[in-house]
Amino acid sequence: MHWRGRVGGMSELSEAERRAVAERNLCGLVSGLARQIDEQVRTRATELDLTGPQATALRELTGQMTMRDLAERMSCEPSNATFIIDKLEKRGLVERHAHPRDRRAKQLVLTAEGQALRARLLELLTTQSPLAGLSPEEQETLRDLLLRAGSARTAE
Repeated sequence: MHWRGRVGGMSELSEAERRAVAERNLCGLVSGLARQIDEQVRTRATELDLTGPQATALRELTGQMTMRDLAERMSCEPSNATFIIDKLEKRGLVERHAHPRDRRAKQLVLTAEGQALRARLLELLTTQSPLAGLSPEEQETLRDLLLRAGSARTAE
């Protein structure tokens, strides 16, 4: 609910109440945008015969990385990332290679087929993104503001 539609509006609220309303509205907008992006990823994924998490893994595989690195980028547990990579590996999209410095770790590498599918996925995701209405500069400003808001709490 937006306060603009209420009788009396926000002018009758205390400063703390106004800040709480503004924060709630911003949280709702950020959450709604995240849901739109998630829905868009799932929709585009099905067009490429992928699940949403598989599409997210392909999107986040920007180069060689460990499973732990991928899990961190996907905001999930390494065991979940392992399950997803197992499925992508069976499809011939990803390979596990020995890590050059850590013999316990494996590096994930996209195959040629995986690179081609990732490129198609990125094209679909970026041309039909909920963020497509923002210019690159506006997207960068939004990113900077969200980073600043997220780090304000940790700075206290």
